[in-house]
Amino acid sequence: MGKGNASSRMTGLAACLVPLAFSLLLPSCGYQFRVEGAGPTIGGTTAKTSDVPPPRLVIRTLENKSFEPNLETRYTNYLRREFSSGSGAQVVPDSEAADLVLTGQILSVSVPTLSFTLTPTPENPTGSATTLESRTEVVVAVKVEETRTKKMVWSQIAKGSSEFYVTSDLQFNRSLQNRALEQAGRFVAEDLASRFLLQLESGGLKKPAPSEPAAVPAAK
Repeated sequence: MGKGNASSRMTGLAACLVPLAFSLLLPSCGYQFRVEGAGPTIGGTTAKTSDVPPPRLVIRTLENKSFEPNLETRYTNYLRREFSSGSGAQVVPDSEAADLVLTGQILSVSVPTLSFTLTPTPENPTGSATTLESRTEVVVAVKVEETRTKKMVWSQIAKGSSEFYVTSDLQFNRSLQNRALEQAGRFVAEDLASRFLLQLESGGLKKPAPSEPAAVPAAK
């Protein structure tokens, strides 16, 4: 009878020690339980959003000061597209009311040679240069003014470039150069839109306050 009681006590002791041993060994197994974020809250939370509406921006057709014709329309369209999606402003047509107006100029377009080869000829033993690779480089200047006060609130000069290979086919070379010009224009538009967004988020551009009516002098 004593032997049975001793066996029962040993069984009960083992049953108590097993959970204890498991709890002691569990932290050493490398498992960690963690809750990410702020955790649940009563009633839930909502993300903070700005109550200030984005500024309404008109982008007028750029003025082309370069020797390359027909760039102004394409580059203006690139600006409108990039500013609509990545500048923080609401681009509106010129016929609608706007807070800000963007104007600008295509200052220059250059096509420098990147690499070339020299081919000797009877007339020129030292070799005649043949271009192998060129690059289009464009410079665009823009400024933004308040519609009501005509005050300039932002200005920027951006440069864009794109490389292309030169072949013996002159017509194909012109097509490659046109593609490089388009790519350079897209780079300029992306750069200007991201800079405008940075200026807007830093508080450098604020929506103009509505004008207040002038005070009427008191009658004597």
